[in-house]
Amino acid sequence: MKLKASTRPRTAPRRPRRGIAPGLALAVAAAAGVLAPAPAHAAPACAATGSAPPKRVAHLPDWVESIAVDAHGRMFATAYFTGRVYRIDAPGRTPVPLTGNVGANGGIVVRDDGKLLVGTGNDLAHSLTGDAFPTSKLLLVDPESGEVTTYASGLGGIDGVALAADGTVYTTTLGGRNIGRVTPDGKVDPAWSKVPQPNGIAVSPDGTQVYVVQTTVAPGLYRIPVDDPAHPRRWISTSPADVLSLPDGLTLDSAGRPLVATHGAGQIWRVEDGALCAVESGLHLSTQITYGHGDRGFSAGKLYRSGVDGTIYEVPAGADPNAR
Repeated sequence: MKLKASTRPRTAPRRPRRGIAPGLALAVAAAAGVLAPAPAHAAPACAATGSAPPKRVAHLPDWVESIAVDAHGRMFATAYFTGRVYRIDAPGRTPVPLTGNVGANGGIVVRDDGKLLVGTGNDLAHSLTGDAFPTSKLLLVDPESGEVTTYASGLGGIDGVALAADGTVYTTTLGGRNIGRVTPDGKVDPAWSKVPQPNGIAVSPDGTQVYVVQTTVAPGLYRIPVDDPAHPRRWISTSPADVLSLPDGLTLDSAGRPLVATHGAGQIWRVEDGALCAVESGLHLSTQITYGHGDRGFSAGKLYRSGVDGTIYEVPAGADPNAR
């Protein structure tokens, strides 16, 4: 499989909305296990990876859409079907429902003050209509009490959530094209930029680039210049044979390199020198990856993966002592 970086920047092409539904339906079908994994078109292994296999560290009775870890080493997870936020205090501990059904079926991040930002509306209806009718909310959740308030509203169905160092929040809507933006003073722009079938999202360490995964049709990775959001640039492209790889969640290592979880390929990809390699394989229907924090629990430097099956694994091959 040839995976390459684009040789020239280009603006994301416009696509008729009628073509969105099949793409989203494809992603949903694959995530539900209807489609077979596609290991024949796997990325080559990264040059330096650990030899220890993935280790199961937690399990939720639901599709785990996204995970994040706070400074105390506690993991928080969003549950797709029940709409709950869960807290897991340490590997091996029983997940505790932090909230009831608050529609928390999208991305989750931890703010500097320890509170959680959680996306809602990551369902078929809101995803397909989110660009035209941005009505979904970004929730603020207290990690101790579970108190839920609305942080921002007027966004498309929220799948991915990313938090910049200055407090700016970026969101994606898988069934549309819009990238949402919420500034620290609360200003909401539901169509700050546009990328086809946007899913996982992250902000570069210097805050100048927003990375976005395109999941279906032509899977790949975009870079959006923060100072020029009208011109997102396709950075990494996969081959036509990789249409069922279905890349999903996104995080960055200590070197600022993107790592991507995949559904169909069953791999965790890393960007190295403008191409993709596999940190780990055999983890099908993965939804998100994140690094731990602190010196206890889900600790700093360890990489964790969540999945549609509700299982959370530590992935030793992706360990990075300096990652946060």
